[in-house]
Amino acid sequence: MQGGRIVNDTLQRRHFMASCLALTVTAMTFAIRAGILTQLGDDFSLTDRELGWINALAFLGFPVATMIGGLLYNLIGAKRLIVLALIGHIIGLALTLSAGGFWTLLISSFCIGFANGSVEAGCNPLVADLYHDNQTTMLNRFHVWFPGGIVIGALASKFITELGFGWQTQIAIMFVPTAIYGYLILTQTFPASRHINTSTSTNLRYIFSPLFLFLALCMTLTATTELGTQQWIERMLGASGASPMLIMAMVTGIMAVGRYFAGPLIKRLNPVGVLWASSVLSAAGIYLMSQATGPAVYVSAILFALGVTYFWPTMVGMVAERTPETGAFGMSLIAGIGMFAVSLWNPVIGGWIDAARSSAEAAAVSVEEAARLAGQQTLESMTVFPLTLIVLFAILFIWQRRAATPPDTATGAQSHG
Repeated sequence: MQGGRIVNDTLQRRHFMASCLALTVTAMTFAIRAGILTQLGDDFSLTDRELGWINALAFLGFPVATMIGGLLYNLIGAKRLIVLALIGHIIGLALTLSAGGFWTLLISSFCIGFANGSVEAGCNPLVADLYHDNQTTMLNRFHVWFPGGIVIGALASKFITELGFGWQTQIAIMFVPTAIYGYLILTQTFPASRHINTSTSTNLRYIFSPLFLFLALCMTLTATTELGTQQWIERMLGASGASPMLIMAMVTGIMAVGRYFAGPLIKRLNPVGVLWASSVLSAAGIYLMSQATGPAVYVSAILFALGVTYFWPTMVGMVAERTPETGAFGMSLIAGIGMFAVSLWNPVIGGWIDAARSSAEAAAVSVEEAARLAGQQTLESMTVFPLTLIVLFAILFIWQRRAATPPDTATGAQSHG
């Protein structure tokens, strides 16, 4: 009996390791493709609009994969779904390396985005199933490797660029972790789902439950607070007197450490309490960044990092624990909703920056001062996302508390009298 438990624990760790490596590749594609965007534009004579479309296809591929993958999980299981992600990564990276222009890059971007979404669709329910008695904590620990992978990818991109190598080398190095997670996936036997609801009809029915729809609304705001702010960090903080890339590395580093040690915090505050506190810290961090310049930006960015650390994995964990009937489809769909919301808000955020810059330039300030004011004004506008979440998570806390409160015993005693 003891030997069987050791074997099961070993397999559990291997499956978790393979999932973490797959998520690391996902994060590295975000960081490295962002780092080579200017080089791609120069080499292929692409306009900013064309580069924007190339980026947009990656964001589109992600939610498409999570929606399809959530349904496929019930039919083909985690292993085949992650193998699908592996194929997407290989094709996407190969197409990028052999790209001849805009259309090849567009297709490769969609393939990589689809692969990244397939990793989420396969690995989130797998981790929730493997650690069914500790889902939110382990999903946070799994999602350590998204900010962790961004740090790895950003440092690799910076190091390779400084050595004088081209963007092709940066894409090529991603084949190494891809091959490792592919080997781990292909050479292991995955257990059948035991703790995840695999009835597609039940999954579909419960995604229209009030709680799931409420969580979906919250996910659009948590994802935009986290990823929307980070994606525009160069434009919003470039003239603040602080280094946006250093801030990005610092923020993602804090997120990785925080997610790894999420367990005690989640047990003390419970997931809803963590999400509410995260909203308060995020709002404070973004607002202070909108007012700060120079070294003070780093301090406010630390506050922002502490706020957004737990958003994504805890939201997925909430779906796994509080709406288990939605199964793998619910976890995949919530991730897709979050990423789709980011893609929709991106043009809006860009419009805020354009409008604020035009307004500042009309006041006859310098170009650099206009950029600083535009970034600060846009950050101030973005506080609307976490401020709304403070209210929504307070409502969710009251809602869940009332649902868990037993009937009034005094009333019950009177009825028996």
